[in-house]
Amino acid sequence: MDQPIFNYDELSDTLYISFVPGEQATGIELTPHILLRINKQDRKAVGITLFEYSLLAQKTEIGPRSFPLIGLSELSVDLQEVVLDVLQRPPVSDVLLLSSYTPSISETVPIMLLQSDC
Repeated sequence: MDQPIFNYDELSDTLYISFVPGEQATGIELTPHILLRINKQDRKAVGITLFEYSLLAQKTEIGPRSFPLIGLSELSVDLQEVVLDVLQRPPVSDVLLLSSYTPSISETVPIMLLQSDC
């Protein structure tokens, strides 16, 4: 599939993005607002669900909103590696930008923000 399929449910303010419609996937809750669906075996994205999309897309006074990927800490080290790999490659990287926040020299917190053209 070349182009993702976008479906927005205005009532629930949820944006569904399908990269491979109909493919079985494992859902990974990255944040309370971002659900990544992946094929773990093939290490590829199947889709993304963005809950409260208007909140995710809303700009702040100093730039785009970013969200810590608190769900990663609940995954096994192997699954964390798969998820981070999927997040850094298209088609996910075309929608979500992975970055990090470093509150101290020894701590790095992965964060995610919605690409501006989504």
